[in-house]
Amino acid sequence: MSLPRTTTDVLVVGGGPAGLAAAAKAAAAGLSVMLVDERVTLGGQIYKRMGPGFEVDNQRALGRDFAAGSDLIASVTAKGVSVRMRTAVVDVDGLVATVCEDETRTSAVEARWIILAPGAYDRPVAFPGWTLPGVLTAGGAQTLVKTQRVLPGRKIVFAGSGPVALAFPAQLHHHGAQIALVCEAGPSPRVRDVAAMLVAAPGNLSLLRDAAGYRLELARARIPLKYRRIVVAAEGADRVESVTHASVGADWRVIPGSEERVACDTLCLGYGFLPSVELLRLAGCALDEDEDRGGSVARLDEWMRTTVPGISAAGDGTGVEGSLVAVDEGRLAALGVALELGALSPAQVEPEAAALRRRLSRRRAFRGALSRMHRVGAGIYELATPDTVICRCEEVTRATLEPALAASADLGVVKGLTRAGMGLCQARNCGRTVAALIAARHGRPIGSVATATPRLPARPLPIAAVADDSIEDHGFFTSPTELPS
Repeated sequence: MSLPRTTTDVLVVGGGPAGLAAAAKAAAAGLSVMLVDERVTLGGQIYKRMGPGFEVDNQRALGRDFAAGSDLIASVTAKGVSVRMRTAVVDVDGLVATVCEDETRTSAVEARWIILAPGAYDRPVAFPGWTLPGVLTAGGAQTLVKTQRVLPGRKIVFAGSGPVALAFPAQLHHHGAQIALVCEAGPSPRVRDVAAMLVAAPGNLSLLRDAAGYRLELARARIPLKYRRIVVAAEGADRVESVTHASVGADWRVIPGSEERVACDTLCLGYGFLPSVELLRLAGCALDEDEDRGGSVARLDEWMRTTVPGISAAGDGTGVEGSLVAVDEGRLAALGVALELGALSPAQVEPEAAALRRRLSRRRAFRGALSRMHRVGAGIYELATPDTVICRCEEVTRATLEPALAASADLGVVKGLTRAGMGLCQARNCGRTVAALIAARHGRPIGSVATATPRLPARPLPIAAVADDSIEDHGFFTSPTELPS
């Protein structure tokens, strides 16, 4: 099938921090740039905008992240970047991307270079009751608060790990939510952790101030914050009515007999994020394994170039490190592209690139100082009971998976035998858990479990979006009302 084709120097996929920064920097170098994003507004998750129909009179009231996002979006607009919203990239073949706009029109974009900045999504955690109404991820709750100004519930339990376990409960409380309990799976800070953070403080003072402010907010509100605790079950009839949490060891495995129950109407989960690597896999880019950065992470060089010629990548979609790192990675990727395409000379690029690398190094040093407290434990994938649904789309329970897990260590085989991962989310909700179950059953590290074969489309599409007059019906798709009388 021949698709309508558009050409551009640089195609940027993703309108979050990394994509916005990359698009603005590439356009500033004089390159023609197209930015596509499947959302209705730019900004990604951290810089999320209000939806269509909303107007913001006072940006300052919406916080620093909203203002930072506004600045990046304004720079993209000012540089003349061609922006296509509600447009999903469903395939990357060489330097040609197949895109679908509004789930109705499919076309091809041919670029001299592609920068993938697909972002990340909340790490799904399967445990008894995780499919109950009232259980939602930090990202889902943020969407309600940021775009609709709606609190996710009246009495909220937050469970998770990492910076979000301090930040988001404090933000929810600031908006008027009642936080019943915060469970942090990691350990409490020790003196040596604080010392390591202070050593890594240069260039990261804003992060330290934010963390201290969030902790103070929780303390002032007398919100209980319990370390080394993890949610093991959510209970309720029609929705969440209570949550059971338990103590865990260094590997996040539950310590029997430590269970406690707390009443609530909402459970918010924030156990980190997983990179959206679907397009990287389709393009054939090499991936490595780093559970603390989200599992599968892109293999990149000093210019953010992947192992596939003509394709760079940046941001949390390559390995989760936060929005500040994502912005600098996006700019560094764009500088590398401008250098490769001859838009800028080495003398024009190197000073800024060196400054960006220094800043990234400082950011990563700070992340390293937090590593002991925020290391992801294998126990997060061991909470499901036989009746627990693992694949929500296809309603596959752990008991259904067990015979397939015993039969094969191949995720593709398990998928074929059980349909786990064949639903609308295309394994985004269950893939990592199934891989962890395979690894545990066969005594292997999770990184050694090969992912299922990547196939297009990367996102589910209506048949009408890809069919045209070149597709012959032969009567198979004729509606009965259209049959001759």
